[in-house]
Amino acid sequence: MQLLASEEYGLCCLLRVASAGQSRPVSISSIARDEGLSPEYTAKLMRELRLGALVKSVRGAEGGYRLARPAAEIDVWSALQVLGGEFFPDSFCACHGGQKSDCVRSGDCSIRALWRTVKAALRETLERITLEDLRRNEQAMGSWLDPITLLPTTTHTEAS
Repeated sequence: MQLLASEEYGLCCLLRVASAGQSRPVSISSIARDEGLSPEYTAKLMRELRLGALVKSVRGAEGGYRLARPAAEIDVWSALQVLGGEFFPDSFCACHGGQKSDCVRSGDCSIRALWRTVKAALRETLERITLEDLRRNEQAMGSWLDPITLLPTTTHTEAS
């Protein structure tokens, strides 16, 4: 299992916009510089985030991007869905039949049940964590998350 670069970088760009707040839009060049990305790749990621209704673009000389809604209302799962797709899509087995046209385990597969359960747990966890939560520094975030379940140890509070 692997997090795609577009998901990681896109989430970083989204967090950069969240950190700026609603006071001023953040330009692509600023995001690219601060995240160490090319302006072209940053523009592609921001376009995806805009099409996914997570950010709004602001035109003009002082233009850039703002969050489409408050950081506390944008969860990590939603962002990752916009940026990369599913952990285990329902169509996975139909697309991976090996040398046969259909998966040999299409009727009874314990592995499929495992991946569906992992996907549900991952989704539940990431739906509970918002951009506002991610504004914490690494140490505070690590303390906030329960290391066993990866769930927040407290209810959503203002980021440190």
